[in-house]
Amino acid sequence: MASKLAINGGEKEVKINGPHYVWPPITERTREAVLKQLDESISIYDRSGIIERLEDRFTEYHGKKHALLTNSGTSALHSMYVGADLKEGDEVICPAYTFYATVTPLFFTGAIPVLADSKTYGNIDPQDIERKITENTKGIVVTHMWGLPCDMDAITDIARQHNLMLFEDASHAYGATYRGKKTGTFSDASAFSLQGQKTLTGGEGGILLTDSDEIFYRALLLGHYNKRCKNEIPGDHQLHQYAVTGMGLKLRIHPIAAAIADEQFDNLESILEGRQKTANMMIEELKDLPGIEVPNIPTNINPSWYAFIIRYRSEDLSGLPIERFYETLQAEGCNELDRPGSTCPLNYHPLFQNPALLFPEYSGKVNYKKGDFPNAERFHEHSLKLPVWHDAKDEKIVKSYINAFKKVIGNYHEAL
Repeated sequence: MASKLAINGGEKEVKINGPHYVWPPITERTREAVLKQLDESISIYDRSGIIERLEDRFTEYHGKKHALLTNSGTSALHSMYVGADLKEGDEVICPAYTFYATVTPLFFTGAIPVLADSKTYGNIDPQDIERKITENTKGIVVTHMWGLPCDMDAITDIARQHNLMLFEDASHAYGATYRGKKTGTFSDASAFSLQGQKTLTGGEGGILLTDSDEIFYRALLLGHYNKRCKNEIPGDHQLHQYAVTGMGLKLRIHPIAAAIADEQFDNLESILEGRQKTANMMIEELKDLPGIEVPNIPTNINPSWYAFIIRYRSEDLSGLPIERFYETLQAEGCNELDRPGSTCPLNYHPLFQNPALLFPEYSGKVNYKKGDFPNAERFHEHSLKLPVWHDAKDEKIVKSYINAFKKVIGNYHEAL
């Protein structure tokens, strides 16, 4: 008799033609926004037009004084660290588990990234932050991984008690809140990505938010030389003398990308609401299944659900390896199920084990190895990732994925 599992010749549980998840949603309104911008301008040197409109939307949405659009989230992060005037020998405590671009721009400032381990659900552990503070520590950066806000009560208290700057990488967490306050608003400065898969996207791009004039002026000088610097850095400020040349880099967003992001902004709240409904459904349907743990969301946070992370427990399924569990679900048609790869504990990357070939000045200063961050490594090695659908018409897909998990777990012995 044939196995019930598709990996052994059975019928697939997910029998849906075409892509299961399409992002971003490109509509006729998106196309109209692009065409309108083509007629208006494809190169903007100052803070005007679509650049001004989109930056104003960000400041109003987050209640911040300054917003600065850039050509990528990485550039926004770089601008944030340069804006904070980090220098050689300064230490910045960073999450060990994050996308590497949260931390790599520090290599261009001379500051030393000091990695801190995760809590059990992947975000940085405030207790490990405190353990890593030294007389050279100048700041803390956190990433709200997969759209779940960090423990900002504890982290802001630590930053205040030790007089440290606080930075946020909120690229996964547009519109997420902690005790009703939006991510990206707890810190001296925050950075967001507008890359193609982000909840709010322009295809490429990024944005820096801050209330600090000094951070903003230095960030302007890094990548927005001449007109913006001359117009926005006061003439009597000591940095104004560098306005024409800035620091010599150009990090401006393309107006077409800004136009796309501006149009996508119109749908942000409805997307977040739709994702919350989907996440609620997946949690309710999957929470009692053996072998997996779904996110346990505290009542004081509201995630953005950039992704839905499932933690695998092989001990509940007779030691079935996660690789086999993953393959079995993919065989059932769960094409969108993923095992995060490049997003992993930073100590897995050669750049954080031995950066000397690329950054000789960091030889001996950054030399992490596998095993240094057990919580981050455990979280990564036991994680599976699903997208979080937002449109009601996708409910059939969501239910079929849920049923695939139920089928595989209910018949896991056939995959041993």
